[in-house]
Amino acid sequence: MSDRGEFAEPLTHGADTEGTPIDPVDASRDEDDRLKPEFLSAVLDAVEDGNRDRARELVSPLHPADIADLLELTPADRRGAVAAALGDLVGAEVLSELNDYVRDDLIGDLAPQQVAEFAAELDTDDAVAMIEDMEQADQQAVLDALDPEDRAAIESALSYPEESAGRLMQRDLVAVPEHMTVGQVIDYLRDNDDLTRDFWEIYVVDALHRPIGYCQLSWILTCPRAIAMADLMKREQTLIPVDMDQEEVALRFQKYALISAAVVDSSGRLVGMITVDDVVHIISEEAGEDILRLSGAGEGDINEPIMMTVRARLIWLVVNLGTAMFAASVVGLFEGTIEKFAVLAALMGIVSGMGGNAGTQTLAVVVRALATNQLTSSNTARMIGREFRIAATNGVTLGTLIGIGSYIIYGRLDLSLVFGTAILTNNMVAGLAGVLVPVTLDRHDIDPAVSSAVFVTMMTDSLGFLSFLGLATLFLR
Repeated sequence: MSDRGEFAEPLTHGADTEGTPIDPVDASRDEDDRLKPEFLSAVLDAVEDGNRDRARELVSPLHPADIADLLELTPADRRGAVAAALGDLVGAEVLSELNDYVRDDLIGDLAPQQVAEFAAELDTDDAVAMIEDMEQADQQAVLDALDPEDRAAIESALSYPEESAGRLMQRDLVAVPEHMTVGQVIDYLRDNDDLTRDFWEIYVVDALHRPIGYCQLSWILTCPRAIAMADLMKREQTLIPVDMDQEEVALRFQKYALISAAVVDSSGRLVGMITVDDVVHIISEEAGEDILRLSGAGEGDINEPIMMTVRARLIWLVVNLGTAMFAASVVGLFEGTIEKFAVLAALMGIVSGMGGNAGTQTLAVVVRALATNQLTSSNTARMIGREFRIAATNGVTLGTLIGIGSYIIYGRLDLSLVFGTAILTNNMVAGLAGVLVPVTLDRHDIDPAVSSAVFVTMMTDSLGFLSFLGLATLFLR
């Protein structure tokens, strides 16, 4: 695939009262680096008035990522007109920066040959991201329109599982044999115009094209030409299996502070590389996904079709309805006690609510620890003990405060003891559930971020009602 394009310096138009040029890029964004509403309105008005030159004049100084933001902020029914008015300003770089749903909408209006031209300008990973969600027939039409070399690279990447290193990697890299000297490598880099320009490390390979070490560009540029690569290279390296999940890839980059890493196939041959700029996106996506899954909100993408969002949320709301009915059935077991002591109806919501909050706190910590490999089978028991001690300490503190408060309000020592004890009990239940539920799901290869919250809430509600109303039945007279 071809190199990323280089961008000209931002254009300036006009000047302030002191003759200093005014940068329209600065005028388009606020202090938080977001496009200003008035700038967006100006572009939309120019397009609506048929003044394409004005629209292009406003947008041309922007970085491709900012043009992508502009298209995402544009109402869906006007997005196609804006893209058409901007013409070649909406290029391959802009498409690679777009939200998936917005990009799919725009690509749907393009001919396969146009999509193929865009794909050919991108690195393999960005090209794959652009066409992987297309309908099979449209995807094949785009592939047929590509040059054989580009088509082979993209088809090979598409053969790997989604969200794997094979989908994420770039095939354009620099690899040299170990017998070359520093001078020979420098001459090789200068004499080959087809090499990628976006690289920071050079991989050293053996006769079977297996990576045996790497050199940073700074090492090569500061060493005498006669030094052999075999003497300069660093042999210890982090190799990424081609089928590794992208989340695990991101964790390795984070753990070992990598700039780039070689990707190898099952035979150990070098097939690509992953760079830190791609991993930054993955870290952001995975962190966002875990938070959204904990709430059962689906992908949480504001550009996602409404019915897809409804379906994703409704599934977990229905599941939550079932767990809520189960908790309500526990309350039904103590109707007589509630009728006798009406105050219990007002207080039992506090017990379940406090337990739910405590469970959510523990759950968030544990899910993050699992996602970042901080929590493993070797320290699970220690984690359970830690969270139980935290829950017990918080439970004693909250139970004491609530017991004293209820005694001041209601003047009944027995009610205060029952109330405080129930808070303590449910807090400890919440602490244990917040650890045991996600760990159990993870051990059975079920994503704990997806379904843990429902089960933890069910346990804290049910056992909170059971402990409070059960104690009330036994001790209140």
